[in-house]
Amino acid sequence: MISPNGIRSILFDLDGTLRLHTPKGSDVFNNYAISLGIPLHPEDITRAARWEHYYFANSPEIKADNEKYRNQKLENDSFWINFARRRLIAIGCPSAQAAELAPQFSAHLSENYKPQVHVPEGAPALLANLKEAGFILGMVSNRGKPFDAELEELGLREFFQFTLAAGEVNSYKPDRAIFDEAVKRAGTSASETMYVGDNYFADIVGSRRAGLQPVLYDPIRLFPDAGCPVVTAFDQVTGLL
Repeated sequence: MISPNGIRSILFDLDGTLRLHTPKGSDVFNNYAISLGIPLHPEDITRAARWEHYYFANSPEIKADNEKYRNQKLENDSFWINFARRRLIAIGCPSAQAAELAPQFSAHLSENYKPQVHVPEGAPALLANLKEAGFILGMVSNRGKPFDAELEELGLREFFQFTLAAGEVNSYKPDRAIFDEAVKRAGTSASETMYVGDNYFADIVGSRRAGLQPVLYDPIRLFPDAGCPVVTAFDQVTGLL
């Protein structure tokens, strides 16, 4: 099918878009900071949330951190302690205080963060309707390995003609190559392809760079100046077609 605006295929991000955590790790982090008497203003919370999106969008910082902790015996713990330090700075803590508190924050989240995984309301119905209408549907994730089994558990695999993990092509969003490969698998042109994702830095910057039509899923309006169509619920996607 071709929509009135020329869209033939629609690609979706996974984590943060069609796979959500309740509660969010950022909320647990922020609440713990408040419990320790660290003052958090709305601007601090917003700045840290935007920074976290940037960091995990294959940023130079996360690349350096992955390399730094790659061969350490306590690689995972060290990485997350360093992440906690970075995030404490993002919420406004001085560097020395962030370094001091980081191990405590990392341990708190490791012990207390046990989120429930769920699919956002309206997403299965949207996917079913899009598939029935004849759109080519694909999923593109910055995961290192294929994730089809997880999609089966979420009840989403049946909707997608293909899935693509960044590790399969050694290209991570916002790199253009992963989007080029996704368009190739869809069998459409970039201009005929819509991409829906929650991370401005990975999903919107990357898909726009590759010539796709980006749509930001932003239910809390974290990026009001995205410069592209924004949806806060999945039933709004159909209106963009």
